[in-house]
Formats: sequence, structure tokens, C-alpha cells
Amino acid sequence: MAHKAIQEWIEISQYDLQTAEAMFDSGRYLYVVFMCQQAVEKILKAIYVQKKNELPPRTHNLLYLVDILKLDIDESKRILFAQLNQFYLESRYPGERNRLAKEMDKNKSLNYLNKTKQAWKCLKQIFL
Repeated sequence: MAHKAIQEWIEISQYDLQTAEAMFDSGRYLYVVFMCQQAVEKILKAIYVQKKNELPPRTHNLLYLVDILKLDIDESKRILFAQLNQFYLESRYPGERNRLAKEMDKNKSLNYLNKTKQAWKCLKQIFL
């Protein structure tokens, strides 16, 4: 069961990363970052299942997942994950979503997308 669950988390995570790319291509830059957070969350949950052989906690906090898994990640990934957490939470509320949508442009979203792809690949290679 664990192997199947791990594979399902990985597949959903890959789908979310592809969705982030599609959002970038369509100019929906805030949702690029939202989907980046989702992709990282789900690869971390795959790692959780692999390490603990149980269902992951129902949380969206990337740093919490990193901490409970005791993953040794560099400071740049911690900063990225903190930023993704912020965008994920704030983009769900109308006033904040509108503010963030105005701030997020093509270059910023591409930067988040590229950093997320790099972090995602690293997490998968090292921990799965």
C-alpha cells in the first residue's frame, strides 16, 4: 500500500507542477505560485508516506512538513517554502488575493516556478 500511495502523491505533485506551467503560459501568474506550493506540499507528503508508512498530516504548511520529517534542506529552500506558504494562504482570501495578483508579474512567477522545479527535483532525488 505504501508504494502505491507514494506513487499517487508523486503523480499528483507532478500534475500540480505541470498546472503551474500552464498557468504561467496563460498569464495567470498568482496561480503559478499557488500551484508551486501545492506541488511541493504533495512531494513532501510522498516523502512522509515513504518515511513513516502512514498517511501524512492534513496540513498545507511546507516548513511544518519539512520539520516533522527532519529533512536536511538548505536555507534557500526554507526561504522558498516560507514564501510559497505565504502566497498559498494569502491568495485564498479576496482582499489579499487581489493585492497579491497585482504584485505577481511574469518575471516573479517565473522565478518561483524555476526555483520550485529545482527544489522539487532535489527533494525527489534525495529523499525518494
